[in-house]
Amino acid sequence: MSRIGVFVCHCGLNIAKTVRVSELAQFASTLPDVVVAKDYKFMCSTPGQEMIANDIKEHKLDRVIVTACSPLMHEQTFRKVLENAGLNKYLVTIVNIREQVSWVTHDIEEGTAKAKAVLNGAVYRARLLAPLTSRVIDVNPDVMVIGGGIAGIQAALELANTGKKVYLVEKNSTIGGHMAQFDKTFPTLDCSACILTPKMDAVLQHKNITMMTYSEISEVKGYVGNFDITVKQKARYVDHSKCNACLACTEKCPGKGVSEWDEGLVKRKAIYIPFPQAVPQKPVIDREACTYFIKGKCKLCQKVCEQKAIDFEQEDSFSTVKVGAVIVATGYDLMNTKPLVQYGYGKYPGVYSALEVERLFNSAGPTGGKVTMRDGKEPQAIAIMHCIGSRDKNNYEHCSRVCCMYSLKFAHLFKEKTSADVYQFYIDMRAAGKGYEEFYNRIIEEDVKFIRGKGARVAESVDEPGRLIVEAEDTITGKFIQLPVDMVVLSPAMIPRSDSKDIARLLNLSTDKYGFFMERHPKLAPLSTMSEGIFIAGVCQSPKDIPDTVAQANGAAAEALTIVVKDKMELEATTAMVNPASCCACQNCVRVCPYGAPFFNDQKGVSEINEALCKGCGLCASVCPTSAIIARHFTNDQVLAEIEGLMEF
Repeated sequence: MSRIGVFVCHCGLNIAKTVRVSELAQFASTLPDVVVAKDYKFMCSTPGQEMIANDIKEHKLDRVIVTACSPLMHEQTFRKVLENAGLNKYLVTIVNIREQVSWVTHDIEEGTAKAKAVLNGAVYRARLLAPLTSRVIDVNPDVMVIGGGIAGIQAALELANTGKKVYLVEKNSTIGGHMAQFDKTFPTLDCSACILTPKMDAVLQHKNITMMTYSEISEVKGYVGNFDITVKQKARYVDHSKCNACLACTEKCPGKGVSEWDEGLVKRKAIYIPFPQAVPQKPVIDREACTYFIKGKCKLCQKVCEQKAIDFEQEDSFSTVKVGAVIVATGYDLMNTKPLVQYGYGKYPGVYSALEVERLFNSAGPTGGKVTMRDGKEPQAIAIMHCIGSRDKNNYEHCSRVCCMYSLKFAHLFKEKTSADVYQFYIDMRAAGKGYEEFYNRIIEEDVKFIRGKGARVAESVDEPGRLIVEAEDTITGKFIQLPVDMVVLSPAMIPRSDSKDIARLLNLSTDKYGFFMERHPKLAPLSTMSEGIFIAGVCQSPKDIPDTVAQANGAAAEALTIVVKDKMELEATTAMVNPASCCACQNCVRVCPYGAPFFNDQKGVSEINEALCKGCGLCASVCPTSAIIARHFTNDQVLAEIEGLMEF
């Protein structure tokens, strides 16, 4: 016979507004094996926790039911209460009457009745709960950071400065990400390279950071505290251990490829470094542009290299890295606006994307920082069009957050570098960051013309060949506008990187409908994921500016540190187990598990479960035809008893 205590929380008015809490507590006191039932305004508060602990001792309780909010919020809180009171922490049941009753019910009669039914089921199940014992595992102290933009750089440096070994993996040949492409940063107009380059160099010089550029993740095994990650080092065709960065090869190379760094505005050599401050300052060969790989002859770079670093036979290589935690900071892409044919990108040479304009402003860019168009002329009238593809039900409904501000920055730089008239076509101005509103007011004073209306179409001028016409409705005056300009700048939606789905699959991460990585909880765990030990930072989680990205990177580093500072860590005990005597070797469990926890033991002829990978979701138990799999804490008997309690009421 059990001795159950039921504790009902008001949660302020979150629960109490649609559930008669005192009546629910009174009802609980009438249920079998319930020896004490109380209600309190905030059960998770210190007085509420003390009430439970005291009653466990006074009434010799061996089961506790807390009727409150989601277990995601406070299950660990109440488990700790039981543990401190000398009771096995897995003998607590959280009955969620906030999200599952109060928040979805408007009628107090209906809400109270539903709460009673749910509680009745919980009491039936609680009587069958068994004490569980958690497992303890060793923890690898190293961390991997995936992505070498400002988020990855910041996270890596924060961790390395605490003495932890960090592996920084970047798919491009240099770290720096999109921030390295920028000329200035808003709202202070600081030189982007002046801020970023010292951090890039700090990564290169740091004794605790192993920088793995031109590399990709190809396989992930293991679990929190013990990940085995296979990294593919793409063939550079240059032996970086021999290369002394003299760059004689880049000077002599006759091959030409498209400069991705300059957004395709110019050509670059087939053997190249992306930009002057690139880290590492060592070249790679683009085999798609290399004369030797195309025609089978040339090798001029090999002839001029005194260090014998050029290796045309080099192949992709693989290495396995063991780490205790992972931070994903893979950044973003800008939406390809070519499918939005109404804006003429790719059709009219006077239409530019935001990153192309960033490169025009940059002194290391294709024009040396001089704003000239593809025809070599300086524009006399420029239209900057906000929200292209974003805040758009036909494309991406989310706000990209930074577009308003970098569009204002563009206006300032255009005014500074040209004599052009500058027009901003916007839906509404969003300047919510520190100093952003002041920056907006500054741009207004610089005689930038603001037109409140999203640009509808860009067309070629009939009257003035070579010029463009921007069509839009000015929603303030209600008039339709046809504005002749020389240059159009599109501010496209920020979207997840094209390979984000591959990263999500490898790391078992959830994504939202746009492809951004999902956090465990938007408010309480914005950097954690449902895959324990894996954290996210920066724009791979959602659009954000540089300050917020850096803040998230620091936070993700701190989260990872909470794992790798420990020699050992405790694993959740509510996992599945296999009764080998009942296993029929069908391997259904292996096929359905999203975490890869079950595996088939060929020697024994039965399935087994890696409890460190198991999240206790119960999917394997639900598909097992012989009931050989037991979901601890949610056994068949326990679940059926809860259903019986619900149906009885």
